[in-house]
Amino acid sequence: MEYIIDCAAISSREEFHRILADTLSFSAHYGNNLDALHDVLTSITADTHLILEHWDTLSPVFRGFKVVLDDAEEENPCLIVTYR
Repeated sequence: MEYIIDCAAISSREEFHRILADTLSFSAHYGNNLDALHDVLTSITADTHLILEHWDTLSPVFRGFKVVLDDAEEENPCLIVTYR
């Protein structure tokens, strides 16, 4: 599946967690933190392409998300993350 998130509309880390959880249908028990995000992304078993539009519009406080997304992509062959 291909999922597109417009990062230009994201204004907080909490909002980004919520949008990721909604878009990728995370469990209601998702912890809304970077460790939980890593756990969920590395456990995806269906081919998933996450496209993050306007990534460069996010402030540096989102740097931790990129680290987690890149690590999860490296660890999980079912996950592809594209930054546009």
